[in-house]
Amino acid sequence: MAAVGGAREIVVIGGGTAGVRLAQRLAATAPAGTVNLTLLGEEPHAPYNRVLLAEVLAGRYGPEVIALPPVPGGERRGVRAVRIDRADRLVRCADGGVVPYDRLILATGSNPVLPPLRGLRRPDHDGLPEGVHAFRTMDDCLALSAAVRPGTRAVVIGGGLLGVSAARALAERGAQVVLAQQGQHLMERQLDRAGSRLLRNQLEAWGVEVHTECRVRGLVRTADDTRVAAVELADGFRLDAELTVLACGVRPRTGLARAAGLDVRRGVVVDDELRTSDPSIHAIGDCVEHDERLYGLAGAALEQADVLARLLTVDPSARYTGTRSLTRLTLGALAPGARPDGPSEASPDALPEVAPEVPPEVPLDVAAFGETTPLPGDDTVQLADATRGTYRKVVVRGDRLVGGVLLGDLATVGTLARAWEDDVPLPPTTPLLHLLTPDGGS
Repeated sequence: MAAVGGAREIVVIGGGTAGVRLAQRLAATAPAGTVNLTLLGEEPHAPYNRVLLAEVLAGRYGPEVIALPPVPGGERRGVRAVRIDRADRLVRCADGGVVPYDRLILATGSNPVLPPLRGLRRPDHDGLPEGVHAFRTMDDCLALSAAVRPGTRAVVIGGGLLGVSAARALAERGAQVVLAQQGQHLMERQLDRAGSRLLRNQLEAWGVEVHTECRVRGLVRTADDTRVAAVELADGFRLDAELTVLACGVRPRTGLARAAGLDVRRGVVVDDELRTSDPSIHAIGDCVEHDERLYGLAGAALEQADVLARLLTVDPSARYTGTRSLTRLTLGALAPGARPDGPSEASPDALPEVAPEVPPEVPLDVAAFGETTPLPGDDTVQLADATRGTYRKVVVRGDRLVGGVLLGDLATVGTLARAWEDDVPLPPTTPLLHLLTPDGGS
């Protein structure tokens, strides 16, 4: 054992949301003198809330505003773990350092997905071409902030949560933004078609040009081959681009675990104790696969960190049984006069759900949870207010709430989320329409 003075050596690899939350909870729950904690963070920055990176890019917050509370114990920034020596229980670092552990926690997070685009990679160059950026880390955010100017032509590839956030932020900085989404509508994992239409209307009102069912084929370089000048679509059409942002999703960061011989499928496989195939190594956060599921959401990372902290300190019976996470996004309105009027392509014939227009000067709040597309036999209730630019929908299966979408008005989100998370029968005397009223039908 690597214990010093009777205390257990607990090492956390990863200085993101999951790793920092675990460190804070361990410090709060472990009896004095029982734990020596070391957190290894690869980024040189103080740990920060990754969810708020778009607010930094938009210029609403400075980087210091989204910093997480200080990590108790031994925090080492700018240190990359390169190998886990399971036999001797050591973590070997790129700077030559060696860190012993009794318990090791992998909170390595995820990497951005880099699509197989022609022109993205060259054998003689490392990294991304000039003008092309991922949007995952503080360094990505700061590089984009330094590059964007009013009038900059920017193409965002990917219309999920990350791509929508990046497009809005760049538009707020005055860029001419095109958002290219391969799927049929924006934020397909969270929103139904009507909710996506409202979101698209808002982005277009801010001057973002949105293309859906749009496959990107490659990147076109300048004549001197120094940077990317355009994004080429599958039909041959080219979008001029001084900046290209890759927001094509994320993939669990599992290289360290795989090299150590741990069980890795899509993510690092853990049980209900968040243990890997090595009982002295746990894993939490975006890198984890639990019960054949990847989460990739801050809510799940926080819950896993809380459970593991209790298990390691005060409650050996603590177990993680999964997270029912709600996705929430606020798209702040642009300053008056900072955005051109955008087109609207709403078509009642093509879109059976109602998609109200949201006033462009009003910020748009979005919340989604569970299954937003009903199955045969499900009950669905929808309310749309074109004047206020709001849309609310819930899906009920039998006597259970199984999903919902709310845009523009989140007054009922707390009540709905609790009913969904608790998975309890709905009151039989409550009309379903009342689920969408501010008092939740109470």
